[in-house]
This record gives sequence, structure tokens and C-alpha cells, in this order.
Amino acid sequence: MPDALAPRLKVGVIAPASNTIVQPEFDAMRPRGVTNQMMRVVIPDTPVGTDEEFAHMMGSVRTSIESAIDGILACSPSAIAMAMSAETFWEGTLDTNALQSHLEARAHVKVILGAQACFAAMQRYGGVRRISLITPYMPAGDAQVRRSFSDSGFEVVNLLGLKSNSPLLMAHESPERLRRAVREVDDPSVELILQVGTNLAFAKIAAEAEHWLGKPVLAVNTCTYWHTLRSLGIDDKIDGFGSLLLDH
Repeated sequence: MPDALAPRLKVGVIAPASNTIVQPEFDAMRPRGVTNQMMRVVIPDTPVGTDEEFAHMMGSVRTSIESAIDGILACSPSAIAMAMSAETFWEGTLDTNALQSHLEARAHVKVILGAQACFAAMQRYGGVRRISLITPYMPAGDAQVRRSFSDSGFEVVNLLGLKSNSPLLMAHESPERLRRAVREVDDPSVELILQVGTNLAFAKIAAEAEHWLGKPVLAVNTCTYWHTLRSLGIDDKIDGFGSLLLDH
């Protein structure tokens, strides 16, 4: 017998303990017959006011991810969504593909990384190359994100880092600030705007912005959840989160 509330799909979701945005956004996107089971990566809500502090935080996070993987396996998920975007863009001991292989070898189920989900989502918009990026990060994090997209063949026209002062405070960026960020990184040459940083409440803002701008505007949480669903054969069209979940 399948899980009574998840006859179609049970998704294990790993997010930082300080993250308050992933769980409500993923649950709002959840189709009928699918459940999201959360596991938190315990990291201190340390300041990230300098590049050195940001790099130290990243090291702490990666050492905690494997314990979270072990914990989420207790509920026997069909796949694991890594709702931690900086960790999947960061070029440390393991690159993105190596990190995915490492985690899948440990979990024995498919692991969805935010960086790969974003690349898969952008490919659905056919030939997009000139993009703008919005992050909550300090310059060290922004440099890693820019490198990841540039190395994958995208031209990063504009990048705006909001310089949130800690992982927890990323969730405190207001809707008005996020709307303003969209306008700040847009120009006529930009073909697509992407936000990374899973603790920014951007999923609904992205959907709104597509109507203002007439171009794709994507949120990392939407990309990650979309890629998880589609990778496991769930093709439901979900309204309210922009063109990716509605048209792709």
C-alpha cells in the first residue's frame, strides 16, 4: 500500500534550519497526492557580513548535509530536493555534478540540486543566453553564482546581490524590495531573470514580474520543485507560480 497522503509522490526536502521560506512555498506548489517531508540542516544563524564569514558558513553547511540526508531517509522518500541553492552553486571540494553523485550514492534515490534545476528550467525557454540574476548574498557568494552560469554558457548581463546580513534575515527582504530588484536588473537585452537563494520569498514575485516584463522571471524554489515533480513523472500544471509550472 502507498503512503495514505502521498499515493503519487513523497518528496524529502532538505533546507537550512534558519530557512522559513522553502516549506510554505513548496507546500503552496504541491499537487494533490504529493507530500513534502522536511528535514533541517542545523547550522548557526551566523553573520555573513564579509566574504570570509560567508565562506565559513558554506563550509559548516556542507558538513551538515550528509546527516540531513541520513535523517530524511527514515521516511522513505522517492526523491530528495535540496532546497539550499548557495550550497549547490558553491565550487568547493565537490562541484555540482560531483555533489549530486555523492549524495545520490549515499541516499540511493534521486537528489535534485537547485543549480541543476535552474539550468533545466532555463533550457525550457529555448535559446536563452542573456540573463540577469538576483541573490541575497555577499560578493563572495555572487562571484560563485556568476561563475556557475558563465561556465554553463550564459552571459550574465546584470547581477544584484542584496547582501542580507544573515541566513535568517534573507527571509526578511520585503516584497517591495524584491520587486524593485527585478526592475534594477532588467533591461531590453535581458532575455530571462533568475533569482537564487532559497530563503528569499520570491516565487510569487517572479510570477507577478512576468506580467510586467513580458519575459521569463524564475525563482529557485519554483525551479527546484518543478524539476523534482517533472523528474518523477508528475506533470500537473500549477497556477499562480508563473510560466514554468503552468506551461512546462
